[in-house]
Amino acid sequence: MSKAIRHVLGLSGGKDSAALAVYMHKKVPNMEYFFCDTKKELAETYEYLEKLKARLGITITYLSAERGFDHWLDVYGGVLPSPQIRWCTKQLKIKPLEQFIGDDEAVSYIGIRADEKRDGYISTKPSIKPVYPFKEDGLVKADIIRILEESGIGMPSYYKWRSRSGCYFCFFQRKYEWVRLSEEHPDLFAQAVAYEQNHSDGRTFTWSQGESLIELVARKEAIIADHEKAMLQEVARRPNQPLAQALEAVLDDEDDTLPCLACHL
Repeated sequence: MSKAIRHVLGLSGGKDSAALAVYMHKKVPNMEYFFCDTKKELAETYEYLEKLKARLGITITYLSAERGFDHWLDVYGGVLPSPQIRWCTKQLKIKPLEQFIGDDEAVSYIGIRADEKRDGYISTKPSIKPVYPFKEDGLVKADIIRILEESGIGMPSYYKWRSRSGCYFCFFQRKYEWVRLSEEHPDLFAQAVAYEQNHSDGRTFTWSQGESLIELVARKEAIIADHEKAMLQEVARRPNQPLAQALEAVLDDEDDTLPCLACHL
């Protein structure tokens, strides 16, 4: 007898995948929810996942690579992951997911919206079929915010200063987000700095392209001033939008590079 097709939905700790869980959990009762845990996440991410579990009454399977970030950092010769070398996504996100599914046939539900021009992570395994409920049903960003508000789950708390989920040292963070990390989580910022500096052979790697975190935070007043000016302009341009949406718009203007789609939804 053939095995039943599995239905899986990956949570990133961000708004879109959370809204998709709300949207699908009654439509697909046998859904398997998972979170690829790098062990380098913000505390707010875990708190949001717990809130999601409690509100929906679901179980979330936490997937972790057999060997963590520090092991793979050694394997890659101390080279920090970057937009050009995204080894963290491969080793800490994609491999644990594909091991979790194995050779089973599975439908993977992905929270890409109808107003986005991207496809999400497409597995190389032919047994995993991606589907996009938001795209199929024409749901856009405003719908995602409405779904989360009506469910009582709301937006992740870190959206007050950060517009994407992911590791605390994610190289896709914008300058302002690095500054705010130094204020919200000085201990984690210090660890990110240590990853830049701890190279006994004298090599230099930085998370933020073009400057070290120490150099970046030394000009934090200018970064914050530029950000606040841009926020005022954005709010004046669209006064009725939620502040989290205004923050996302301003940060996208600073750097609209698409992040790793297995991490940020």
